[in-house]
Amino acid sequence: MIILFNKPFNVVCQFSAHDPRNGKTGHPTLKDFIPISDVYAAGRLDTDSEGLLILTDDGMLQHRLSDPKHKEFKTYWVQVEGAPTNDDLEPLRQGVDLTDFITKPAQVRLISEPDSLWPRSPPIRERKAIPTSWLEIKISEGKNRQVRRMTAKIGFPTLRLIRYAIGQYTIDGIQNGQHKVIDQVIK
Repeated sequence: MIILFNKPFNVVCQFSAHDPRNGKTGHPTLKDFIPISDVYAAGRLDTDSEGLLILTDDGMLQHRLSDPKHKEFKTYWVQVEGAPTNDDLEPLRQGVDLTDFITKPAQVRLISEPDSLWPRSPPIRERKAIPTSWLEIKISEGKNRQVRRMTAKIGFPTLRLIRYAIGQYTIDGIQNGQHKVIDQVIK
């Protein structure tokens, strides 16, 4: 079984959240949205990121989807502060040095704000004097906060990050906070 979940902002990517100080995190978890047991996330999304999270009860599939050796491309819609040009984006296409590692070359392009976008709660901070732009970024790795670090490195901080796709699985037709169960693996 495969579950495609359109994760909202501020949701923790696990079924239970534990803060050693008080036993709670104060954030909703997957358990608040997915009433299905014995499924596990294939990869993660930060609490402040949104979009596609794949869950499955198939350990082999979970490994294939989350292991960078299998090169499943992840597609992100990224709202950044500022108005980058194609020249500004070139370092991302070459790979950028993030101090602890150098990223693999990314596929990057400027896009219009996605039509299927839902409002974020709370909304992002916007400054009247600074425009924002949308990028589509495709990467085959997925290290901790990688996309955010990549855009910051080239001078365009990420304001909103939405994972649109993992391989051929997408959030198309799945409302934010909702999930869809797929019985068969798409080849």
